[in-house]
Amino acid sequence: MTWTQFLSHFNLLDGVALALVGALWLLSDWIIEHPPRWRPSVSVLMADLRREWMRQFVTRQPRIFDATIIDSLRQGTAFFASACLIAIGAGTALVGNPAPLQNAASDLAALPVADGVQLRLLLVLLFLADALLKFVWANRLFGYCAILMAAVPNDPQDPLAYHRAAMAAEVNITAARSFNRGLRSVYFALAALAWLGGPVALMLATAASVSVLMRREFASLSRQIVMQG
Repeated sequence: MTWTQFLSHFNLLDGVALALVGALWLLSDWIIEHPPRWRPSVSVLMADLRREWMRQFVTRQPRIFDATIIDSLRQGTAFFASACLIAIGAGTALVGNPAPLQNAASDLAALPVADGVQLRLLLVLLFLADALLKFVWANRLFGYCAILMAAVPNDPQDPLAYHRAAMAAEVNITAARSFNRGLRSVYFALAALAWLGGPVALMLATAASVSVLMRREFASLSRQIVMQG
């Protein structure tokens, strides 16, 4: 099947849906990472707490607790990276042979799958690939953070102690930002699956995913608790 035949399965509404997905993907990242000062997101609040963590780290003895946290953060990024790899492999297999997906949809939900399944799945794979790259980078940055923490002198009076702790905090925040972006890409990958049901389903699923992201960042119970600190 040629690209012309592939593209013949799509119409203007599909293009509008894709534009909406791309715009919401970029816009959600911007709003979460650059919120108004009077309404900080959970991500921004946690960045301040990460800086405070590193300030407390300088005087904490022993520092086993901090090493355990960094290790758990690296394990989390490794888990999501592995999950994305598996999902990308499965999605690539379906792009080559979409028949199992079409059969499963008809058997389980009795719902038709829109034409051009391969290209619709490519959108899912795009978000998963983006998530994978961000998780891998976050894992590496958490490793850099661990090394910087190890380089912090044990003596709090050492002039390098708080300086290196601040460096570790900023690398930690950058790693967390990359990790959170990867998670948001996973949200959009899940929403992109709805495109198999058509452009309207894609738009509705994307709107639902963005609303969940915004609620958790700006109106969740966890945010209220963090704000009390």
